[in-house]
Amino acid sequence: MIKAFFHILFSVLLPASMATLAMADDPAGYLQVTGPCRLEFPRDHGAHPGYRTEWWYYTGNVEADSGQLFGYQLTLFRRQIVPPFDAGAFERPVSAWRTGQVYFGHAAISDITAGRHWQAEGIARGALEMAGTRQQPDRTAIWLHNWSIQIEPGVHHLSARTPEFSIFLRNIPAKPPVLHGDDGYSRKGSGADRASCYYSFTRMAAEGDLSIGGRSFSVEGQSWMDHEFSTAPLEPGIVGWDWFSLQLSDNSEIMLFLLRTASGDLHPASSGTYVDRSGASVHLEQKHAEVTVVDRWKSAKSGAVYPSRWRLQIEHLGIDLVIASRLADQEMDTNQSTGVTYWEGSVSIEGRSSEGRVKGDGYVELTGYARPFEAPM
Repeated sequence: MIKAFFHILFSVLLPASMATLAMADDPAGYLQVTGPCRLEFPRDHGAHPGYRTEWWYYTGNVEADSGQLFGYQLTLFRRQIVPPFDAGAFERPVSAWRTGQVYFGHAAISDITAGRHWQAEGIARGALEMAGTRQQPDRTAIWLHNWSIQIEPGVHHLSARTPEFSIFLRNIPAKPPVLHGDDGYSRKGSGADRASCYYSFTRMAAEGDLSIGGRSFSVEGQSWMDHEFSTAPLEPGIVGWDWFSLQLSDNSEIMLFLLRTASGDLHPASSGTYVDRSGASVHLEQKHAEVTVVDRWKSAKSGAVYPSRWRLQIEHLGIDLVIASRLADQEMDTNQSTGVTYWEGSVSIEGRSSEGRVKGDGYVELTGYARPFEAPM
């Protein structure tokens, strides 16, 4: 496995010098997120070269005509490995293979009814049309080999084909983009530059097809989209995060991320967003949300022990929810692309809001449990 990993890594990144590879982990020379993001759409659906890390992330819970339940994930990452001040020299047409951008992709289907989690990953340099982004005035395309995201007015098209499964979905936003933090400026640490530009489509009607092992399912349900870009690495002492995207039956949504420290406490920059039925959003500080782990699950593959059931209370909003994993093993092992083992999975929700009893669906991401997670957020 180690040999295969290094073969893929160097086949993608070469011909880059070791100094160039080192710069990929040094924030100096890259653009920094330090204040208002001034996001505008559809412009900011596209890529933001100059910032070191960016991702377009989709998850959802869908149901087949037969009643079979599925969760899905499709995420495309852009990683800049050359700071902007060196990019011109690096991009000289010495070779069509040369590039300052590397793309990664993670895809997964959780077959809740059958009790199985399917996953795949991809990696390619941003050259020779193997991977990249393209933007027109009202359209954005991001692709990695035969995986793609197409963002057009009123619809997001997802397409990913792997040897074992495929995802083909149309997602239609039911609400406008939600800007997290301070109008899209989302703090992830103590300093002003420990931040990202971050927005979401918190509720989208999903329809299309999933296939597993040659069997196709026509599905409908709900999706969530995140788009985030940043340069800053995680602040020293932060070992990982728990991230929640929750869609409730009263047509409200909750995003919450909890930054965990080595001491076991939560970093004060942990925060979230509550979105009401009209699409209006309310910023949540760490003190507003109390999350209690009720149960845990241990991975036989990695040995990591992950939370698998939670109680979430947001007292001033009248929210008291129990969140439970729909499938214990939804662990992502992405050694070939990012070298990160994390848990990303479908969850169910039951509890109360200010309007009474609610149910819901969601996704939870858990990093830093297999080993401390050291990467930009």
